[in-house]
Amino acid sequence: MSEPIIGDLMSDQIEVFAVCPADAIERSGAMGFSLSRIDDRGESRPFPIIVVRTFANDYFGYVNRCPHESVWLNIGSGAFFSADRSFLRCGRHGARFEIDTGICIDGPCDGQSLEPVALAVIEGDVCLCGVKLLEDDGFADLFADGDETMDITIHPD
Repeated sequence: MSEPIIGDLMSDQIEVFAVCPADAIERSGAMGFSLSRIDDRGESRPFPIIVVRTFANDYFGYVNRCPHESVWLNIGSGAFFSADRSFLRCGRHGARFEIDTGICIDGPCDGQSLEPVALAVIEGDVCLCGVKLLEDDGFADLFADGDETMDITIHPD
């Protein structure tokens, strides 16, 4: 018998990466994120994703790539949604996708789907699950650790 899914999510085997605070995305809103995924050869590859928050407070995640020509959904206008905000929309081709399934219901990729990514809200953060990412440690703060800087005293003499 296999373990329940929740047991798998809580094990050390699943990579979990906090993408943003859950409240950073407004209800009926979406945000794009440019991440870097580690592929099977250990190399870093671009991994653009979209996180959508519904009015009902559910979160859905997709790779930010239209299945028609592999362009970002928000290319052009910068918007992720159709005019009435009821569908995700490709800015280049006008294809419309169901928010909760990612299935294209209208456009050149009709019947195809956006690639889903597993999300979970954990302790107030939207987290990406099951993807090995390159963690960005950012730039070192040169003034963060006073022990590594020299103290200089200037005398008026």
